[in-house]
Amino acid sequence: MTSAAIVGTGPNGLAAAVTLARAGLSVTLFEQAPTIGGGLRSESLFDAEVTHDVCSAVHPMAAASAFFRAFDLPARGVRLLQPGLPYAHPLPGGRAVAAWHDIEQTAARLGPDGPRYTRLMRPLVSRSRAVVDLVLSHHRGVPKDLVAPLLLARGVLAHATTRTPFTTPEARALLTGVAAHAVGKLPSLASAGVALLLGHLAHSTGWPLPEGGSVRIAEALAADITAHGGTFHTGRRIRDLRELEGFPLVMMDVSAMEFSAIAGPRLPPRYRRALGRFRYGPGAAKADFLVSEPIPWSNPLVGRAGTVHLGGTHADISRQETATVAGRRVDAPFMLVADPAVTDPSRASVHARPVWAYAHVPHGDDLDPTDMIRRRIEEYAPGFSDTIVASRGFSAAQYETYNPNYVGGDIAAGAMTPRQILMRPTPRWDPYTTPLPGVYLCSASTPPGPSVHGMCGYLAALSALRRHHGMTTPPDLSPRQKERP
Repeated sequence: MTSAAIVGTGPNGLAAAVTLARAGLSVTLFEQAPTIGGGLRSESLFDAEVTHDVCSAVHPMAAASAFFRAFDLPARGVRLLQPGLPYAHPLPGGRAVAAWHDIEQTAARLGPDGPRYTRLMRPLVSRSRAVVDLVLSHHRGVPKDLVAPLLLARGVLAHATTRTPFTTPEARALLTGVAAHAVGKLPSLASAGVALLLGHLAHSTGWPLPEGGSVRIAEALAADITAHGGTFHTGRRIRDLRELEGFPLVMMDVSAMEFSAIAGPRLPPRYRRALGRFRYGPGAAKADFLVSEPIPWSNPLVGRAGTVHLGGTHADISRQETATVAGRRVDAPFMLVADPAVTDPSRASVHARPVWAYAHVPHGDDLDPTDMIRRRIEEYAPGFSDTIVASRGFSAAQYETYNPNYVGGDIAAGAMTPRQILMRPTPRWDPYTTPLPGVYLCSASTPPGPSVHGMCGYLAALSALRRHHGMTTPPDLSPRQKERP
């Protein structure tokens, strides 16, 4: 039986391992941390009864991607809970705007911009699966649905070449908050694409939270790997490829920078220089709060949302994000906030519940963000500070220490620019291959890039199976396939 080593157990490393194990390979996974999961880790930080998501908390891509559709999380007992509102955006003066699951319900609250919003989103929602599969691909083939790229391109160009097609402050802020998930300059092609992808998903497969925390996704993946003969080695950091010489196939769920360090002089100089030119984006600075009650938002509408964007107006967010990309700190950067127990009551104990929040900060920033994030939430939720029982902050620099894939705190594992979306991390026709025979990259530093979708690992594994085993048909990933005896 052919064996394969997987270095890193984030969602992409786990997806690669699932795919290879289902194809009949013997997989061994190595993880430097004490626990698996990467961006899917959850922990009880302050209270044994309250679970906090250490990295990601809300998972629109896990509900939509081709890998997770095939893997079928709900059939494995992972409940993806939909919040009352996918996301909300408070504005100065107690105003707020939100996205409902229903497009018309959302548009009805956008005044004269309602018809424009409907015209923008409805065509994408009608072809949501094709749009998702186009964006979450290796970007090297012709899509089956040729209408989807035309719809997406039209919307991206319209949003990237104008400040915004909307006229009201509410509609302008609503989509700009989604665009800021690209963690880059606004407006841009990348941010426009992210806005349309995530924006339309609010009206199709949603922005769900896994019941019990993000770790439930990692546990389901790990259970399938184990059931098909895979083994895990935690607390084991691979520092040199020579440690894996007994494996004919190696999948690296690591950043481009980390891969260069691990492979070292084995890599051809030209390829190493190309990896060295790979750019990283701004950092994420995270704060976890244990609170005694739900966030007391000034506008009750915000309290119904699974995700809250804190950035103010369209102009405010554009200024904040552009300054952050340029490496300048701002007093009130763009932030994302989640009160998971709003959607998943099991996340709260009788007297406490978690609050998850992170801010966009300059690359490598070493500022503890806890107080900055607390004050920003307080601005829109007076009295929030009085509910805090305990808190913990992670600067962008500390995030890289926690996970070497997050270079400078860049949780996207590489800046999302048009060039780096298509040629990630280097210009190669098969972006998962490396100059080293049998060694593949499968991290978010490869297409289609960041988020919990598993597609980088899945596509890298399919490439390896095709090249090394002549397999052109993807293995069955469904729960119906029998476990290995």
